[in-house]
Amino acid sequence: MSFARRLVLGTVAILILVVLVLLWGAERSLRRDLEGDIAHGLENEAGLIREGLPADSLGWDDAVHRLSRANGHRITLVDRTGRVRADSDFPPGPLPPIENHAGRPEVRAALEGRTGASTRRSVTVGRSLMYLAVPGGPGAIRVAADLTQVDAVVRRAQGAVAGAALLALLVGTALALVAARSVARPLTDIAAAAGGIAAGEAPRFPRSGIPEIDRLVQALRAMHGQLADRFDELRREQAESAALVESMVEGVVAADGRGRIVTANPAARRLLGYEAGEALPDLPELFRVKAAREVVDAVLRGAPVQDRQLETGSRVLLVNARPLPNGGAVLVLHDLTEVRRLEAVRRDFVTNVSHELKTPLTSISGYAETLLGDAPGPATAERFLRTILSNAHRMQRLVDDLLDLSRIESGRWHPTLSEVDVAAAARESWAALAGRPDHRRVGLTLDVAPDATTVDADLDALRQILTNLMDNALRYAPDGSSIICRTRRSEADVLVSVIDAGPGITGEHLPRIFERFYRADPSRSRAEGGTGLGLAIVKHLVEAHGGRVWAESERGRGTTVSCLFPSPSEEPSRR
Repeated sequence: MSFARRLVLGTVAILILVVLVLLWGAERSLRRDLEGDIAHGLENEAGLIREGLPADSLGWDDAVHRLSRANGHRITLVDRTGRVRADSDFPPGPLPPIENHAGRPEVRAALEGRTGASTRRSVTVGRSLMYLAVPGGPGAIRVAADLTQVDAVVRRAQGAVAGAALLALLVGTALALVAARSVARPLTDIAAAAGGIAAGEAPRFPRSGIPEIDRLVQALRAMHGQLADRFDELRREQAESAALVESMVEGVVAADGRGRIVTANPAARRLLGYEAGEALPDLPELFRVKAAREVVDAVLRGAPVQDRQLETGSRVLLVNARPLPNGGAVLVLHDLTEVRRLEAVRRDFVTNVSHELKTPLTSISGYAETLLGDAPGPATAERFLRTILSNAHRMQRLVDDLLDLSRIESGRWHPTLSEVDVAAAARESWAALAGRPDHRRVGLTLDVAPDATTVDADLDALRQILTNLMDNALRYAPDGSSIICRTRRSEADVLVSVIDAGPGITGEHLPRIFERFYRADPSRSRAEGGTGLGLAIVKHLVEAHGGRVWAESERGRGTTVSCLFPSPSEEPSRR
């Protein structure tokens, strides 16, 4: 029920109660006054009857009927024993048997010498009468007046009062309705404003002119301002937290008390193999690995899990899980896949370096011990010393290649770009290799396109790239063959390729030949003094220029290694 309706109904109820009280009070007061006037008149009449009553009892009956006709009231004479001697309501003559009146209160008072009055329904005549008795006559003279007229007057008065009360009730109801609307409208507007605040809309605050309601509106306006400030702060903090979680490289997954996921950042979706818009299952079904489900079960039971390493498919994850105070849990996933890969690379690197160093060190140590212990002849000593020097040079090349590769990978080296003649750089690189004892009558052929005679590159880096590619090709090129250095224009870029006619590389080895120490034919490469780092250095040098490198080969059909150097608009800035 609305406030206005309650206010109107309450006012109407009060008005009805007031009208009823007024009607009751008016009826009682009017009846009391009328009955008082009748009693006073009856007392006067009883006194007159007492004075005019004949001394002879034989004339009492006629006198009572005559006086009753004169004043219209019932007159009764009662002797001291309570026996009725005359009564105007009965025909003249002998009275029928009438109940003794000594017990009537007004008669008893008159017989005791006092004036008595009483109102009741007469058993004798069957009407409501007012009785008043005074001492006199045979004992008591009683006069009775019919109260029917009093009831009629009271009813007429009640009707008038009721009409006025009805009018007052209608007017009061109308006024209450107007007042209720004037009070309820601002309250309704306040309720609408509160609803707008709850819905996040701009509220409209009313002006009622009622001080108490205006104070409520002011308090509500102040509350709205404070809430708006706090909501802005909460939204800002929420946005910051969301941005922080979204930008984390660690996966974050949060679930409520029933296991439903409420937060999963992009890193978590990526680590668990779910797309950005894909619906996530509940936390107990999120992982497909038994060990991960055990972690989820433990944290949902309220037990924290610290640094639990899990393998999910091809990934290695470090999981930390914490239960939330109000139920649910939050999981943080650290991807250790790359760390484990780097650890494996480090172990392989240490193993490979140790192996690469062990062979020349063994040779150097063995030949040196022979020279010191056996004192061979000059020819043998020279041969041993040349072997020692050759292995020392091999170790030196390995150390130099490792230092170059470390410098390039660490980012401390940046190419100094200039316009380099590819043919000239190729001839210089080939000249450094042509004098080697293992040259084996292999030639160099230049196939330089007219529109690709130069590249924007670091001169020393290009020489090292070509030297490593030619050195690698020279080890596998058959006697009497030729190594080709070819350039081509590829859109805006320049493609530099080194081609040999060697035995080629099978498909399973091609994706890995640019890894450090990887050899498609390990025995032959080590026998010919290769370090296993040349192609890795080539790859990093080309990529430092913003380009890329790849190899194409088939078994028995030679190998082509191509380096793509970007145009000046795409390459690193000149230094």
